[in-house]
Amino acid sequence: MDDNELELFRQAGKIASKVREDSKSLIMVGESLLDIAETIEQMIGEEGGKPAFPVNISINDIAAHYTPEFESDLALGEKDLVKVDLGIEVNGALSDTAYTVDLDGGNGNLVKASDDALANAIKAIRPGVTVGEIGGVIEETIKGYGYNPISNLSGHMIKSNELHAGVEIPNIKTNDPYRFIEGDIFAVEPFATTGSGHVEDLEQVEIFSIYMPSKVRMRQSRKIVEFVLQNYGMLPFAERWVRKSFASKLLVSAALKELLQNHFIRGYPVLREVDRGLVSQKEHTVRVTKDGCEVLTL
Repeated sequence: MDDNELELFRQAGKIASKVREDSKSLIMVGESLLDIAETIEQMIGEEGGKPAFPVNISINDIAAHYTPEFESDLALGEKDLVKVDLGIEVNGALSDTAYTVDLDGGNGNLVKASDDALANAIKAIRPGVTVGEIGGVIEETIKGYGYNPISNLSGHMIKSNELHAGVEIPNIKTNDPYRFIEGDIFAVEPFATTGSGHVEDLEQVEIFSIYMPSKVRMRQSRKIVEFVLQNYGMLPFAERWVRKSFASKLLVSAALKELLQNHFIRGYPVLREVDRGLVSQKEHTVRVTKDGCEVLTL
């Protein structure tokens, strides 16, 4: 990675940090999830970036991949545990960060478990350490609070234009042999839960990305593909983003269904903890350095 590319990653990280901190004031009882997501996405643009993926607002036992539907009327409740996950793209450079807000006020230790797991993982990352060892640090920290890490969610390597670049950082100790190399960029992403520590796919899918070109029969589908490639490239997009540019909900839904069936796009189902346990999340993007790591989203 040359100096110019590194500077873009740092810029993406700075934008993510500012938007993350500024967005915390939006997380209040009674606030519309759609308004929160669209406001955060607008803030990203005002800071000079683009969303690397639709803003995720995952509540209580929902762990990830929920972004509000077009015209959603859902609002935050008094007892909600709210996870906000946002990403930034700047000329191909990407950053990813997340936080949890406890509106109930009674889940402070659960929030602290994911916060401290992230802090301890970052302290342990350096060249030569394996990703499986970092998973062990995360697991030990979360279990030390009496909770479970989510075993089938993980952090991920990031490269230019690739949010998930192949290598993962597990949230539990594993024998994964990949060793960090100076210059690697990773999103470190601990999830803690009051449940058993496993998520399952729900039927609801609001987030998609281009997967593999194939013949598209419907004219509307071809238009949507052109729109997505022009505006979002290969990065994830929300159905609500597409709906804003196409008048018919039924046509958009039918087109996305055809594109999924033809494996032109992939869907990211909403993920829920299998025991309906509460879930907290904390995330930073880091760059591995000679002696440790630089937190790009600090």
